[in-house]
Amino acid sequence: MATKKKAAGRGRKNAFYAQSGGVTAVINASACGVIEACRKAREIGKVYAGRNGIIGALTEDLIDTSKESAAAISALRHTPGGAFGSCRYKLKSLEENRAQYERLIEVFEAHNIGYFFYNGGGDSADTCLKVAQLSEKMGYPIQAIHVPKTVDNDLPITDNCPGFGSVAKYIAVSTREATLDVASMAKTSTKVFVLEVMGRHAGWIAAAGGLASGPDLELPIVILFPEVRFDQDKFLAKVDAMVKAHGYCTVVVSEGLRWPDGRFVSDQGMRDAFGHAQLGGAAPVIANMVREGLGLKYHWAVADYLQRAARHIASATDVEQAYAVGQAAVEMALQGRNAVMPAIERRSDKPYRWRIVEAPLAQVANREKMMPRRFISRDGFGITPSCRAYLEPLIQGEAYPPYRNGMPRYVRLKNVAVPKKLAPFELAL
Repeated sequence: MATKKKAAGRGRKNAFYAQSGGVTAVINASACGVIEACRKAREIGKVYAGRNGIIGALTEDLIDTSKESAAAISALRHTPGGAFGSCRYKLKSLEENRAQYERLIEVFEAHNIGYFFYNGGGDSADTCLKVAQLSEKMGYPIQAIHVPKTVDNDLPITDNCPGFGSVAKYIAVSTREATLDVASMAKTSTKVFVLEVMGRHAGWIAAAGGLASGPDLELPIVILFPEVRFDQDKFLAKVDAMVKAHGYCTVVVSEGLRWPDGRFVSDQGMRDAFGHAQLGGAAPVIANMVREGLGLKYHWAVADYLQRAARHIASATDVEQAYAVGQAAVEMALQGRNAVMPAIERRSDKPYRWRIVEAPLAQVANREKMMPRRFISRDGFGITPSCRAYLEPLIQGEAYPPYRNGMPRYVRLKNVAVPKKLAPFELAL
């Protein structure tokens, strides 16, 4: 449950900001929003960033963002990657590892930190909630605000997640361009192109591939969603029908595609730091089915990091919203809010209108938002008009970075370390 604590009377505290999980094309825009808002706030002293996320806090590896110029911080708005380094590291419960929480409080107290802004997805929301709940019990209250970010678009309450709109734009554009390429070669060569996209449990990114085909340019697109159990026979029949009707088709497959028994098609048998299955490899599996089942020539590709790093084609809507949630997180902290997340509320589709609202972290942490069935076509291989109405506003507008000599100009911060005050802390990674 969200709590409220008056910031007044607590003295001038410093803020801690960190990035977590896989980065996005616009996560640095959120960092820009947080830091610029903090610099304007009289109640907040310096902003320290965690080098490599929460690990930076545990190891007292802090970055002094006050050493960066206003121009450098502003340039974060158009720079991809994670400016301060990210990580995949999830705090265990207080009962399992009390020493980590004691270390966090020790570091925060040593550096007079009273505000904690954690920029990430569902697991980061869980970490932020734990800090908010346990810090006061441990004698050093921290106002913890989660700044939403995930290309998977699977956080609850918020209409969409910063980072998703730009990935959706990249996948929609790439699918359209690749499909036109296949169409050019279909007479004598490739007839099926398979594009694998991210999305462990939710098919939002895969759905964006459906935007490649529209009233202005109709193209044969088949989408494989993780929400729809994979039926190989129906899939091959769909591809066969598409190729017979058009001469070619493109298949957009989510990395989280599952067999009827629940196994991931692309499960490599490994686990990441959060305990999730390490995915990757759905595209060659699907492409091989096309070859063996239909005897068609194919090509396949995995969008991988390219989709989440593509700042050069970011959605202007996404950039604006990423900055807005960072700014709103600071405003909520100054209002005395704790254990909350700024969320995006959609007011209308046409014209597209939205605003920032407050979401309790207890209703966000460790929960996933799947694609509703009404967004998936009846045959399970495409998107519906309602899904298109949801997606289209999120990819609107171009926010190109500045260019020099044909290349985008991205900022690289100095990331000056804050002098350490405590004894080293051993952290098993």
